[in-house]
Amino acid sequence: MPEVLFEDNHFIIVNKKCGDIVQGDKTGDKTLADHVKEYIKTKYNKPGKVFLGVTHRLDRPTSGIVIFARTSKALTRMNNIFKEKKIIKHYLAVVNKMPPKQSDFLNDFLVRNEKQNKSYAFDIEQKNSKSAELFYEFISKSDKFFLLKIKLITGRHHQIRAQLAKIGCFIKGDLKYGFPRSNPDGGIHLHSYTAEFEHPVTKETVKIKALPPKDSVWDFFKSQNLFV
Repeated sequence: MPEVLFEDNHFIIVNKKCGDIVQGDKTGDKTLADHVKEYIKTKYNKPGKVFLGVTHRLDRPTSGIVIFARTSKALTRMNNIFKEKKIIKHYLAVVNKMPPKQSDFLNDFLVRNEKQNKSYAFDIEQKNSKSAELFYEFISKSDKFFLLKIKLITGRHHQIRAQLAKIGCFIKGDLKYGFPRSNPDGGIHLHSYTAEFEHPVTKETVKIKALPPKDSVWDFFKSQNLFV
């Protein structure tokens, strides 16, 4: 069971580990949702099946914030928040080189290849493409890597990975999008770092922060007090 970041009667928000799968797929592997259901069932001594709604996905090799709904009403309302872009989400990415600019707005057109489970970014609109928007800023660097903070505006398939690859910035460990070597744990250095939204029931502002996983690269950036 991953770290629980927030919990009430309507939502449970966790810090996903690299390799955890949010929702079931053809692998048949046990999902993050399954683990969270077991946690709720045990903690609250719930009989029968536990309801848990998946409000969004996070790529399997990516770590960080995942929001689950504990009621069908909360699920519907959270889906609307995502649809209407009323949630502010920031990611952290460790890449192989300095981007062309210190900060920039990227607006591309993404085409998803289902067979390859990969998305491709283009400057101009393509057949079956979807607009993809994000804002990035350079935060820090180590001897080999560069840390970017990303504000995600649209939520497309593999969006950050594809858009950063297009500008020549390959995320550490991301073989699919151009980095030359995989990470030992099979994950990539892309982390869903913060989320902010208005709670659809209580109307209070919910601000969540998830620290990146423990490894030598993330720990180097943590040592600079960047994630306080």
